[in-house]
Amino acid sequence: MEKRKPPIVILIIALVLFAAGASILYSDYREKDKEKRQYEDLAKLATETSREESEESTDKASEETAENQYVSPIQFDQLKAMNPDIVGWLKIEGTSIDYPIVQTDNNETYLDTDFEGKKNPSGAIFLDYESEPDFSGRHNILYGHHMKNGSMFKDIIKYKEESFFKEHQIITVYTPDREYHLRPFTVLYTDADGERRRTKFDTEEEFQGYVEKMTKKGFFYQTPDVPIGTLWSFVTCSYELADARTILYAYEVPQVEK
Repeated sequence: MEKRKPPIVILIIALVLFAAGASILYSDYREKDKEKRQYEDLAKLATETSREESEESTDKASEETAENQYVSPIQFDQLKAMNPDIVGWLKIEGTSIDYPIVQTDNNETYLDTDFEGKKNPSGAIFLDYESEPDFSGRHNILYGHHMKNGSMFKDIIKYKEESFFKEHQIITVYTPDREYHLRPFTVLYTDADGERRRTKFDTEEEFQGYVEKMTKKGFFYQTPDVPIGTLWSFVTCSYELADARTILYAYEVPQVEK
């Protein structure tokens, strides 16, 4: 009579499948952790200087302050040597959002290319190609992926929670020439309507009408304290409906309120 050993065979197969699955999960974890550390290292590089450089910067800042010239805390020269597409640096206090901003002649390149030019599903934070590269236009639109590991624009999603919205009101965009201090005034989710990335307006009345239309269904609306000269949109994917987007809307304020 032939001996049957199906339990052993099944156990071996199960162990092989378990090992393969564990290996895939570990590999995925390592890749996501690597992506996260890459941008953390960039953040350190962007603000870090040697003692000698710091002293030189201090002297330079003192001289230029007398001439009312701005000295950025971000080391844009070093970052530009790594990637000439850099146009700014975004930091939102109390969140993990602390990233370089890039811009090129399309809105596809940085969907799957990181700041260092490598193919990467996390992509980079990028400015819409039709927005002004120095942020001087009427509508600055920034995009970032909603990553499961908490990186990129994942924290924009949290603004749909009222307590988070109210507790994270300090947004700063650094450029080589100046800083923009921003305050969120509403957040919403919507479909990927092309009208939401409009950047050109013929009149002030047309622009103000656009701002009202785009933000009227937002959550936790806070009436701006100053007239909105430029609309800032922070856009990421969400899942309330097919091809949904969550957008945090902000405007420039004279200084950061702490």
